[in-house]
Amino acid sequence: MVFVSLLEEVVLDLERHSAQEGWDAPPRLYALVRSSELRQAEPELAAELGLTGDADTLAALEQPGLPPEAAVEEALAAIAWPDAVAGCALVIERVVLPPEAEEEIPEDEGEAAAWAAAHPLREDVRMVVGVLRDGARHSALRLRRHDADDEVLVGPDLVPALAEALAATLEPDEPVIDHAHGPIDGHVPGAG
Repeated sequence: MVFVSLLEEVVLDLERHSAQEGWDAPPRLYALVRSSELRQAEPELAAELGLTGDADTLAALEQPGLPPEAAVEEALAAIAWPDAVAGCALVIERVVLPPEAEEEIPEDEGEAAAWAAAHPLREDVRMVVGVLRDGARHSALRLRRHDADDEVLVGPDLVPALAEALAATLEPDEPVIDHAHGPIDGHVPGAG
């Protein structure tokens, strides 16, 4: 239960940080690491981040940018975190349209994106979704039209599909079986 409240705190901190930086930002992915483990494994980094003392919190470590040419869901499908990562979080902006506009969306993806961006009923939304290995989830949503700290929506199930995609990055990969020699440790599917 302690880490659930820590997850909520990290998600809200990431949302506030993103709000300070403004809109139209690229997606950002974070590894969530227990501060006690970070102090033990990387004491200099922990000190640089101000993670001193005995309190066990979650530290959000920003990862290199997601590839712009790939859909975020496709990029997430290729990620597997090491065991030291307790969870992960994603900050992403999306354009949301009302249901009645969905029938009008052009089939070509390039045209659809431009069409949605120019639609008069569009709503820009910033979503921050965090998940932990134990299944805990938390989300924060900010609408550009209601860009105020006291109007941020929060809850565990606001963006379930994105939470599922993030949770999948924390699941252990299936071991590859070499029938002559047994499981092959450290194999990354698709790696040369």
